[in-house]
Amino acid sequence: MKRPVTLTVNGTRHTVELEPRALLVHVLRDQLNLTGTHIGCDTSQCGACTVIMDGHAVKSCTVLAVQAEGLPVTTIEGMGSTDALHPLQQAFWEKHGLQCGFCTPGMIMSASDLLAHNADPSDEEIRHALEGNYCRCTGYVNIVAAVRHAAGLIREGARAGAPA
Repeated sequence: MKRPVTLTVNGTRHTVELEPRALLVHVLRDQLNLTGTHIGCDTSQCGACTVIMDGHAVKSCTVLAVQAEGLPVTTIEGMGSTDALHPLQQAFWEKHGLQCGFCTPGMIMSASDLLAHNADPSDEEIRHALEGNYCRCTGYVNIVAAVRHAAGLIREGARAGAPA
C-alpha cells in the first residue's frame, strides 16, 4: 500500500507516493529523476549509489526511502553545477580522477563525507573513506590525488570565506 512521504533532496522538498519497501536509490532515480545516483550492484558492494543523508555517506540501495523522511539528502546533483563545480568535482576533473565516470558520483559523495569531518586527511584516511566504493578503471591513484587536491581547494576557500 502506497503512502505519501516527504523527502528533502538537495534542499528541495518532494512529496512522493511510495511503497514502504521502496529503496531510496529507486525513488531518487525513478521518481525524482536524479539519475546521477547510480545503481551498480544492488548488493551495497560498489558504492555507486552513495548519497549524503543527515550529514553522512550512505549507500542508497540499502536505505528505505521512508527512512529518509525528515532528513536532508544530498545527491551528486546537489554538489555543484556546470557553471560552478564543487571543489571535489573540479579536483576530479583536474587530477583525472575519473575515466568512465560510473563510480564518480559515489566517490565524490563518499569523499564529501570524509572532508566534512576531516579537512586535511592523509592518503591512508582517504583510501579508508573510499573503501566501500569500487572503481574498475583508474586504479585509485588519481582518485586519491583528486580528494587530496579538493581538500586543499576547500581549505583555501574557507580561508577566503567561500562556501564549500
